[in-house]
Amino acid sequence: MWDSLDPRSLEPRDREPSDPRDAEDLDPRDVFARGLELPHGSERERVHVHEHDFEIRGSEVRTLAVVGAFRVVPVDDLSDQRGRSGDLWHGDLDRLRTAGLIRTVAPLDRPDRERTTLIALTRRGRDLLERHRKSNHEPHQAFYADVVKRRELAHDAQLYRAYLRTAERLHEQGARINRVVLDYELKREYQTFLQERNRDRSDSDGRPDRSAEEIERWAQEHQLPMVDGRVQFPDFRIEREWQDGRRDVEDVEVMTPHYRGAHAAAKARSGFTRFRSGGSRVGGRAGGRSPDPHLAEEFLD
Repeated sequence: MWDSLDPRSLEPRDREPSDPRDAEDLDPRDVFARGLELPHGSERERVHVHEHDFEIRGSEVRTLAVVGAFRVVPVDDLSDQRGRSGDLWHGDLDRLRTAGLIRTVAPLDRPDRERTTLIALTRRGRDLLERHRKSNHEPHQAFYADVVKRRELAHDAQLYRAYLRTAERLHEQGARINRVVLDYELKREYQTFLQERNRDRSDSDGRPDRSAEEIERWAQEHQLPMVDGRVQFPDFRIEREWQDGRRDVEDVEVMTPHYRGAHAAAKARSGFTRFRSGGSRVGGRAGGRSPDPHLAEEFLD
């Protein structure tokens, strides 16, 4: 079962006066809306996009940004959290749906809860976020609309909750989360690298023209592990910054029941922070600790 999250545990905490960052930046729910020129308060403001005007407030912007960052999020996981205004996020969903900014996905049976409804951005919802980016804000947080692979919904629906559990620990340790990168973005960059020499070549057969040494070097440059000659990709990556200015990443994987055999073993050896389907953490390099290779044995039966 997912451990319950006390919203108070995510409230901004006092930082040392010498730390130049605003303590509010530690709130893991605000990460995704940080680079947007959109309302942040409890009062609704008019926002224009594609000849449409919308009256939205900060909690609705955060909902849009969270859903866009993870592609699909269960309503239950949104309604567990409170915005700064004190309003439950799920109170804004009907308004966002009526405005055509989000849509509901077919209900899903989750292993840790009763049936729940999933939320995804519409293209209009993503456009609203994209058209109100701060021009000089880095890093660039990607947003997604609609659902690509419906067969992976049960898995993808658990990513945001895994993020919250990881972010809660990082919050307690004083880390600031800069952005989240889904496996889709990492794999797309990898495929671009593999096919770079085939681009605009009429005689190309489409097969990657990269040596094992080049692939290993690419993986090292992107801080991704190699297991049995294959690059391992996490479900998502958290880019974080510590109080002393150090920056690094934490890679997170949600292990569902279909993770078996060599696939499960490779994920265990990757060093990713891993959560069982349903929520408990089973290992990884969180806090700099080495992974325990035996932690995956329960997935190998």
